[in-house]
Amino acid sequence: MAQVEKALLGGGCFWCIEAVYSRVIGVKSAISGYAGGMRPHPTYEQVCTGVSGHAEVVEVTYDPLVITYGEILEIFWTIHNPTTLNSQGADRGTQYRSVIYYYNSDQKENALISIAEEQKNWSDPIVTELLPAPEFYPAEGYHQNYYSEHPTQGYCYAVIAPKLEKFMKKFGEKIKEQV
Repeated sequence: MAQVEKALLGGGCFWCIEAVYSRVIGVKSAISGYAGGMRPHPTYEQVCTGVSGHAEVVEVTYDPLVITYGEILEIFWTIHNPTTLNSQGADRGTQYRSVIYYYNSDQKENALISIAEEQKNWSDPIVTELLPAPEFYPAEGYHQNYYSEHPTQGYCYAVIAPKLEKFMKKFGEKIKEQV
């Protein structure tokens, strides 16, 4: 069996992040969920209030022989704005914070290097949190593969589709062939 690794990333609405990573060569799964809060097994409604402390995140399971953690982070910087505190576009609240959760010291070191490199592309400071990975709670089933299931829904069309387009322009060689 092929070795897999995980990355846990938050960059605004998890629908956006999951839609991109589910299309990346070498990614085995991209699961929308919650991490970093105080309540075990939170619901979407609890997370939306902001009081649970969770961020909307995506657990990315990938084959490191096909795509590196550094490449996962390079995509991450492209598909969200890491300089806006607790918001992405019209989505506001701590649940939309930019965060990289690391599983080991190698991920932490790679993330620190990646943040320093990415900062050169922004005039405002990067506010992305870098923290040890807490427990991950998968979101409710109706949040999984949201864009693929609802591509013409207003939010998908207006917010997710442009992020996918930006990803595809920059990383065309990393896109899975759609079946």
